[in-house]
Amino acid sequence: MLTFTLRRLASGLGLLVVISMLTYTLLFFSSTSIARNILGEQATLEQIALKEAELGLDQPLPVRYLGWAGAALRGDLGESWFNGEPVTQTILNRLPVTLVLMIVSIVLVALIATALGVIAAVRRGWVDKTVQVGAVVGDAIPGFVLALLLVTIFAVNLGWFPAVSTIRPGAGPEAWIISLSLPVIAIVVNYVTSSAQQIRSSVIKELDKDYVRTLRSRGLGEREIVLKNVLRSAAPAGLTVLSLQFIGLLGGVIILEQIFAIPGIGPLFVTATTLGDIPVVMGMTIVTVVIVIIVNLLVDVAQGALNPKVRLS
Repeated sequence: MLTFTLRRLASGLGLLVVISMLTYTLLFFSSTSIARNILGEQATLEQIALKEAELGLDQPLPVRYLGWAGAALRGDLGESWFNGEPVTQTILNRLPVTLVLMIVSIVLVALIATALGVIAAVRRGWVDKTVQVGAVVGDAIPGFVLALLLVTIFAVNLGWFPAVSTIRPGAGPEAWIISLSLPVIAIVVNYVTSSAQQIRSSVIKELDKDYVRTLRSRGLGEREIVLKNVLRSAAPAGLTVLSLQFIGLLGGVIILEQIFAIPGIGPLFVTATTLGDIPVVMGMTIVTVVIVIIVNLLVDVAQGALNPKVRLS
């Protein structure tokens, strides 16, 4: 198990290096007007040249990347070119909001989808049909459309929730709950039915296998068979779907945070990318890739623990 985990960790670190190089290269070719953007349209050519030299924009790509990577390895992601704030501190101030939103949402999706998927697979009938129809509807409705509908109904018309986030530095639990309720509902509604559909399919496949018939012939109850045997065998497929959804949320949450004015990493990413603030964009990219690596590693380890064949492959 240790070798399996180290192998997955090594491949994740390789992915981190490759993505950082690709991102930095793409940003390098789009950084020609950053000095002018910082100084304004009235800046002279001499002032722009001095600013480019100050930021290192006059250096070749390999030199700039190696300088940034060396500092990043020491834990220094640099400073924003536009406001001078340390990138690490800026991200740490916003990341908790985004992580809370994503983790709470995906946990609720996992619990509700597992319950719906198992019930639909075991009992079939109207629950099964509802899950299948819901999966089609959930995939058809874009998340931002659902979010806008929720804001219109529950914030603008009914006034049950604020239209914009009330999370500020030092805000209490009430502000967090009120501000994140609608985004969480939007994510859960958008993701839960498709997840339930995947879990339902996996459970049905397991229920048709020989070992289930053997367990039934020994007199074991259906609930015991499903909860102790079938669900364990179907869990890897469900974990894969949930991990993919969590990774997909990293992109979707940027739009949701914009709609609900939540002070997470989404608005920061949009602003930094628009301005061409390379240190912030690179810092956000590294944090995002690290989150993806951690999620994939946890899912791989969980699947390896549930199914030894995964470790061998």
